[in-house]
Amino acid sequence: MKNLFLVFAFLFTSSICSQEKSFEITGALKAEDTNLPLESATVYIERVKDSSVVTYTISDKDGAFKIENTTYDKDLNLYVSFVGYRTYFKKVAINKEKINLGTITMPLDNALGEVLIKSTAPITIKKDTLEFNVKSFKTKKDANVEDLLKQLPGVEVDAEGKITVNGKSVNKILVNGKPFFGDDPTITTKNLTKDIIEKIQIVDTKTKSEAFTGEEGDKENKTINLTIKEENNKGVFGRVSAGGGTDERYEFAGMVNVFDNDRRVSALVGGNNTNSPGFSFGEISKMFGTGGGVSFNSNGSFSIGGRSFGGGEGITTSQNAGINYADVIGEKTGVSADYFYASSVSENESAAQRETILSDSRFFTNSNSKSDSDIDNHSANIEFEIETDSTFQLTISPSINLSKSRTQFSSFEETLDEDLVLTNQSNVNSNVERTANTFSNQIEAAKRFGNKGAFLTLKLETSVDQEDSDDFLNSDTNVYGETPESILRNQYTDGENRGYGVAAELAYRLPLLAKKLFLNFEYEYDINKDANTESTYDYNGSTLGFTDFNTELSTDFKYADEQSVPSIGLSYSHDKLWTRFNVSYNSRTLTNEDVLRPLFNVERQFENIEINSGISYRFSPKSSFYVDYRLENTPPALRQLQAYTDVSNPLETIIGNPNLEPSNRHSFYGGYNGFDWQKRTGFYMNFYGYATKNDVVSKTLVDAETLKRTTTYENVDGNYNYNVSGNYSKAFKLDTLRTLKLRLRGNYGVSKTINFNNGVKYASHVNTFSPRVGVDFIWDKVLEFKPYYTLSFTNNAYDIEAFEDRTFTNHDLGLKTTTFLPENLEWRNDISFNYNPDVAEGFQRSAWFWNSTLAYSIFNDKAVITLKVYDLLDQNTNARRVATQDYIEDRQSTVLRRYFMLSLSYKFNSLGSKGKTDNGGVIFLD
Repeated sequence: MKNLFLVFAFLFTSSICSQEKSFEITGALKAEDTNLPLESATVYIERVKDSSVVTYTISDKDGAFKIENTTYDKDLNLYVSFVGYRTYFKKVAINKEKINLGTITMPLDNALGEVLIKSTAPITIKKDTLEFNVKSFKTKKDANVEDLLKQLPGVEVDAEGKITVNGKSVNKILVNGKPFFGDDPTITTKNLTKDIIEKIQIVDTKTKSEAFTGEEGDKENKTINLTIKEENNKGVFGRVSAGGGTDERYEFAGMVNVFDNDRRVSALVGGNNTNSPGFSFGEISKMFGTGGGVSFNSNGSFSIGGRSFGGGEGITTSQNAGINYADVIGEKTGVSADYFYASSVSENESAAQRETILSDSRFFTNSNSKSDSDIDNHSANIEFEIETDSTFQLTISPSINLSKSRTQFSSFEETLDEDLVLTNQSNVNSNVERTANTFSNQIEAAKRFGNKGAFLTLKLETSVDQEDSDDFLNSDTNVYGETPESILRNQYTDGENRGYGVAAELAYRLPLLAKKLFLNFEYEYDINKDANTESTYDYNGSTLGFTDFNTELSTDFKYADEQSVPSIGLSYSHDKLWTRFNVSYNSRTLTNEDVLRPLFNVERQFENIEINSGISYRFSPKSSFYVDYRLENTPPALRQLQAYTDVSNPLETIIGNPNLEPSNRHSFYGGYNGFDWQKRTGFYMNFYGYATKNDVVSKTLVDAETLKRTTTYENVDGNYNYNVSGNYSKAFKLDTLRTLKLRLRGNYGVSKTINFNNGVKYASHVNTFSPRVGVDFIWDKVLEFKPYYTLSFTNNAYDIEAFEDRTFTNHDLGLKTTTFLPENLEWRNDISFNYNPDVAEGFQRSAWFWNSTLAYSIFNDKAVITLKVYDLLDQNTNARRVATQDYIEDRQSTVLRRYFMLSLSYKFNSLGSKGKTDNGGVIFLD
């Protein structure tokens, strides 16, 4: 401890006594050939001693730039980089605070031709592409891709590994353009190390045909493509880890990657009993799976710090294994494939007390339950990408998924009326085994015509689903009062579900103005058929078997959902502006054949106009704006349309409504994204809203004497939801080692919901406001100190006297710290304090949650020894209160409690030149 104190004292004294100088360098850029200002040129400064980047910026629309920072150096190297022009270099003497370089003329790079020049600038702008060099973004020594992404402007990674770019979700990650272990981005970001990556491309998510034809993609979702360094495309790398802890907690993981130019093979395996859904290598901030943090619900409930896996309840033991393969066959065919196996065993016990509020009375329910489940899942995907020439592409993507599960469940429930008189009670025991198999295949063909932007695409998707189940049920239900009733069930249900689907889409784009204005024709045809059979048999005491067919509790349905959707639209894309407007005519037919009850057959046809439109404008490489409007129609679910009476639950009867109309929703979303490289500020704003006509809601009536429930469905008008959110960040460079970053975030929403309470129609109005402030202090190679505070305010107002207006205020304070001294030692802490003043007396209003880890690197950073503790203060009780407009519930369930774990992680690498790394780059497209 004494030595550690001396190190801190030395560093602090040095920072004060050293002659650090502030500087501001300004100038203006113009092109030699046009004599016009150069916008978005990169200006950056490196240290003479080691070529490390000090800071960088880009020029504005007038070609002007201002770059400022502090340094201990007497001289710095200044570079100016712009695509198509020779890089400008000047050694600048830092002998005064303000240095004006005047106008700099950038000469053409005549030697460029068709040769691709790799820029060494921290950031290079190419139209709508921003390119960052990896060396300009400092990370910890053992950084993975997720750690790198956290350093990029506009990119956010939350505690669960979810990635957003300028507020838009990343829903796909590729490696060298190929899928990597399916659709789970965290497997890639948490397990591939930064040092093998050359660049990262972030683009709007596109299908294969959209990327091939140059069509605009999904502007609400992003795709990340990781490109491996050329020298790292041959060799073996990976890591292994294992750990054991108190309460018999354990974890293990291993990953190996074999790269041989175009051929790539990766395999991984992992397991734990700490509720982590993915792989854990004992990394300092990843070992808790879903991690810490707090979530508040608008009804006043809250959960604390990743209390468990899968909705906040239970303990799960999981094992996972997978393999991924990618290669190029010949010169025209690329192939990628993956197989993944996942197994989990979950157990949970819960107890709850609920007070249900009706429009004219109330009743009380006490319940407890226990469940044990085992799940095994196998999935495999393969993709062939064939380009016969530069104008034609064919993609074939079959996929298969096999799963088997077993669930044992038992519960007890009792209901008391307003006077606390026992009204009904039930005991349920069930044992369900289920197998489900799914096969699908997607074919995409794209043909380009000429050089004006014309193309023809065809998509064909087929799917086959098969599910079988064996359900053994034993239940005892008693209804008391003047007309008592006892319902005993000892039954076996044989379930058999079959599904078939075909979807075809044909699209043609006709250029009206070459490469700018297009007329789009599309036709889509979908048909899905399902056959669902549940044959229920009662136990026969004479035959000692389940031989008595129960018609009332059995079902035999055949569904069909058929759509025919022609559409026409206009789209425009040029320079900074993109817009589209499509109109569709949706003719849809829903049919249901009830084999056991022909009187309840349903056939409904719906015909609707749908609109899909949007516009986006890029003011500059630093900022853009977008807005989207859609008119969508959603038909009721077939089960909601069935007049059939479902009495599978003795205490609740469900009856469909064949007269339901489709829901009609007007929705819009949009936003502004901006990052100022000169001022190091980022501002992102998003807005979203919808209004729905003919929304389908449930309508439940409660019998006053027995408290048995009858539920049906109705259409309502007037539901809406509007939301606006914003995010502002500002980085302050205190000196060459220390940075302060301010983060402000806010969200405001207003909604109206029409519903029913015991047959009485009512409306609820909800206003929510949630600001958050955080400050990150980073002292390079010394410490990170990140406090934050979030206030969540919700006001619920009702137009029915039975419900009282409710206001909820929740407070969430947290602190994340990391120290990097002495060398090779990392100590991380994640501390949160939560206060909910609206919880009733006798229940926990506040709680602390603290996770801590200590990691020490050995063998030249190839191995890490980690000691970690989950819930250091042992406050994870999972007792909570939930309050809504019509009920208040107190619940407690099984949770993961405090444990300590010691683990060892080791990595190996034979890529490139003995695993050495050099400067790579990151490409960021917006």
